[in-house]
Amino acid sequence: MSLEFRHIAHAYGDVPALHDVSFSALAGEITCLLGSSGCGKSTLLNLTAGLLGVQSGSVELGGEVMAAPGNNPPPEARPVGLVFQDGALFPHMTVAQNIGFGLPRERRGEVDAWLDRVGLSGLGARYPHELSGGQQQRAALARAMAPEPSVLLMDEPFASVDIVLRRSLRRECRRLLREAGTTTVMVTHDPEEALDIADRIAVMEDGRIVQVGSPEELHERPASAAVGAIFGGAQVLEAHREGESLRTSLGNWPLTCVGGELPEAADLDLLIHAETLDCEPDAAGCFVIDVHPLGVASRVMLVTETGEQITIQTTSPVEEGQRCRVVPRPGSIRAFARK
Repeated sequence: MSLEFRHIAHAYGDVPALHDVSFSALAGEITCLLGSSGCGKSTLLNLTAGLLGVQSGSVELGGEVMAAPGNNPPPEARPVGLVFQDGALFPHMTVAQNIGFGLPRERRGEVDAWLDRVGLSGLGARYPHELSGGQQQRAALARAMAPEPSVLLMDEPFASVDIVLRRSLRRECRRLLREAGTTTVMVTHDPEEALDIADRIAVMEDGRIVQVGSPEELHERPASAAVGAIFGGAQVLEAHREGESLRTSLGNWPLTCVGGELPEAADLDLLIHAETLDCEPDAAGCFVIDVHPLGVASRVMLVTETGEQITIQTTSPVEEGQRCRVVPRPGSIRAFARK
């Protein structure tokens, strides 16, 4: 079933957390809510789970209202499963008992199959403290999925495990969710994680959805320089258009450095990648504060007279303490009207 968010607004006292949020988590897909801490993504998840009451707007499942002002069923009355950052397994229950907790008595025989599906065969008699962090998250995933909820909600589910295990765990998780056809909404602040696991990503900023799309769409066609910087590892530089050039803190650049559509606005945000910038010695240029060899090329950090820092990746010989002029490659920069 599709999960629909319609004009959701929420505040904690006088502090607004969500502003008119509307988007869909499509049936059978994994949708990631991506954004920095405090952007509202966990608030949206908690409204869906029933841990918070909807103040304005509605949450709909399969075309029917699941939650709205005055209609906020508790979590246990909603067809949703929950996986938290720390797994939140019952410490006094074995792994098998945890997985079977939400199953009716006649389905308790499915526990062994779930242990096998999440790679925990033979560990059903252990207690949570006897498992590794990754094993605990597998058990938590099995417990949430075993009752076959219409929607699975996951709040930073891999944050508590090390980075190597995190990669393998989220790919195993994606396989399980896709096999089960579970509609999933997952909160994360990690762009790499969102790209790795999601079918669609909803980028949040300051309590608003700023773009929703597939990983490819967000990477290749960002709606703003800020979104592009999230996924492309790029930097954002302010510019002002003056005739046939762009005035930046790094100097004046020709309009030919911009690839694709050039907005009509005078004030622009430029999305630039380190490897598309080069440098030339210039006594009036930026000050080189760090040079880090990467093999064939070097990563160079420069600082402008106003204190703004920029990183380039170049094969040109550069030394720390040198002054350089930053030169963009033609057509290498994307420009967005500044909001």
